[in-house]
Amino acid sequence: MAVDLPYAADAEFSLSFDELEVLRLQYEKELAQGHATTQTKFNYSWGLVKSPAKEHQVEGVRLLQDIYRSEPQRRRECLYYLALGHYKMGNFEDARKFNSLLLEKEPSNLQAQSLETLIDRAVARDGYIGMALVGGAAAVGTLLLASLVRRSRK
Repeated sequence: MAVDLPYAADAEFSLSFDELEVLRLQYEKELAQGHATTQTKFNYSWGLVKSPAKEHQVEGVRLLQDIYRSEPQRRRECLYYLALGHYKMGNFEDARKFNSLLLEKEPSNLQAQSLETLIDRAVARDGYIGMALVGGAAAVGTLLLASLVRRSRK
């Protein structure tokens, strides 16, 4: 994926444990002092969203949503990482919603364009998996029904 969509590299690469730990410690230090700056909160949420751990992604999205609601001037910055976080968690409709908002504001944003492609591929893949599951269930149902019909004729 990173080769054919280089602008969506954030979807694949996470920070090291040590890098994320630096961001976490800074965030917690500021919280202990009574207030974390928006930049520190954003940096930590960015690192969490990039993490492969779902619980980190959930927390990162929560922090980004807080920034999005409380800091109107930072909304555009948050949109991509909100979309990315939802994408990584498998919430493709929410990912599409946030990414579309960003593309409305910045139609030439290469990261958002690449993420849109990733979202579309994931939705298509899920659709194929869903069709396969339905097809498999229908085949099993047909076999069971045929078996019951044969038994009832004996």
